[in-house]
Amino acid sequence: MLRLWGYLRRYWPRYAFGAACLLLTASLAMAVPYLLKQAIESIEAGKPFADVASLAGLIAAIAIVQGFVRTLSRSMIFNVGRDVECDLRNDLFAHLETLPLEYYQYQQTGDLMSRLINDVTAIRMLLGVGFLNLLNTPIYYAYGLTIMLALDPTLTLAALLPFPLLLFIVKRVSRKMMEQTLRVQEELASLSSVVQENIAGIHVIRSYEAEDVAVRRFSRNNRNLTNESLALARVRGQLGPIMRTASGLGTLVVLCLGGTRVIEGSMSIGSLVAFIGYLNLLAWPTMAMGWMLSVLQRGRAAMLRLEQIFSVEPTIHDAPDAQPLPEIRGTIEYRNVSFAYPGSETPVLDDVSFHLEPGQKLAIVGRTGSGKSTLAQLLPRTFDVTSGAICVDGRDIRQLPLQQLRSAIGFVPQDPFLFSNRIRDNLAFATSQASNGSQELEPHLHRAAVAAGIDDDIRSFPKGYDTMVGERGVTLSGGQKQRMTIARALAATPRVLVLDDALSSVDTRTERAILDALDDEIEGRTSIFIAHRLSTVIDADLILVLDEGRVVERGNHNDLLATDGFYAQLFREQQLQQELEAT
Repeated sequence: MLRLWGYLRRYWPRYAFGAACLLLTASLAMAVPYLLKQAIESIEAGKPFADVASLAGLIAAIAIVQGFVRTLSRSMIFNVGRDVECDLRNDLFAHLETLPLEYYQYQQTGDLMSRLINDVTAIRMLLGVGFLNLLNTPIYYAYGLTIMLALDPTLTLAALLPFPLLLFIVKRVSRKMMEQTLRVQEELASLSSVVQENIAGIHVIRSYEAEDVAVRRFSRNNRNLTNESLALARVRGQLGPIMRTASGLGTLVVLCLGGTRVIEGSMSIGSLVAFIGYLNLLAWPTMAMGWMLSVLQRGRAAMLRLEQIFSVEPTIHDAPDAQPLPEIRGTIEYRNVSFAYPGSETPVLDDVSFHLEPGQKLAIVGRTGSGKSTLAQLLPRTFDVTSGAICVDGRDIRQLPLQQLRSAIGFVPQDPFLFSNRIRDNLAFATSQASNGSQELEPHLHRAAVAAGIDDDIRSFPKGYDTMVGERGVTLSGGQKQRMTIARALAATPRVLVLDDALSSVDTRTERAILDALDDEIEGRTSIFIAHRLSTVIDADLILVLDEGRVVERGNHNDLLATDGFYAQLFREQQLQQELEAT
């Protein structure tokens, strides 16, 4: 909860103004029973109607002013809660963007979404409505009890007799409420994960006719959430009756004892009415205390879940002494690089070394699982090497600012990802002009699309470059998505271009056309191609053949054929396969 104080400090003047309005509201409210007492006593004393009317007019004026100030206090405090909600959600999302990839490998997307939306909303309730009642209740009790003690100390103490038992019960119920609230929010996160997975995987579900299985899984999680919510409602429902009972018992005691004193003549009717009026003013804060505790416990549970995210430290970040290069030319060197994924002792890469000059083309081939993609992912520091070093222009990439390093690399992943947006926006995603919609960007995007072999497809769509693509590009074919991601990388004009098997979903003829177009685009840029089809890499300056994380062969296409090793064998197999397919 300490983290919240940092947010509250930003808005303390508005909180202070809201608290002052609450104090003024309470002051005006406390004046009404006293004025009512004077009015009744004036009637009993037979004073002129004008005196009673003036008191009635004053009560009405106070009620009007109180209504205005009360509205002002609530709008001020509630809006602070919404501003903190906005800031907290922004900070949480920004923190999520800094976390390493291995963190997401063990997290459910629906759970993170639930924390980002539902838990942050619970914090808003705590800092808005909860904070208001946290201030309002003590103010009313301080005012009310002071005046009630001045009117009749004995009657006040008698009215408060049920409260010690009330506090004991509230303490026990509050602890149960905290535990149950946490279980509800965890079940809500689990249900969100089920919904997200099923919607994202709807094609798989339909393909296997597994709709009934998906519905049963959702129903099971939904029932669990309902049961936990009902259990929380039962716990929370105990507080209202307890508070109302305490308030009712206090009023009953006052009526009995106060009525007796009025009959005996030791207390005026006006004083009894005023006393009951003050007791009624304390009734709502007393009943609201239970609801306020519910909001408090829900907010505490939500903050506990958010702290679990905030406590995760980014493992990939700028070094304290990181200095940018004047410019990145594209020299790349891997020096005895070894790597094992976090939590694993089995190396994925073992003592890999190579050197590329600016403008050279590297091809990486090998069996599935040999470490090809991992080798490429280390370049933009998606992960850090376990041992060895990767250098760009002679500088260890761990000594470069991440922003400069990654902006110089255009990475086309094996699994293409597109945002649910216009094609134009997807292509311009990584460009510096993407946010301002510059007209100068259009020819640049078209050129990138032509080089990637996707321009004709885009122009065939009804809205061309303004066509909306579905989530993750679901409305496009696999080949179209791959070519779109290639165009996106080219549009960023990177000094280094990495294509991780980015042409696997296109036929050999389209592949050749794209490669021919890419030759002009990548001229002068360092490029790394990861490929299964060796036809993609025959013109590479350097070819690395990986096997179980080690470089087992290296050289250009002709050198490797002459060696007659794994590469030559694989090349002959693929040529034979193409000949068979042609017949």
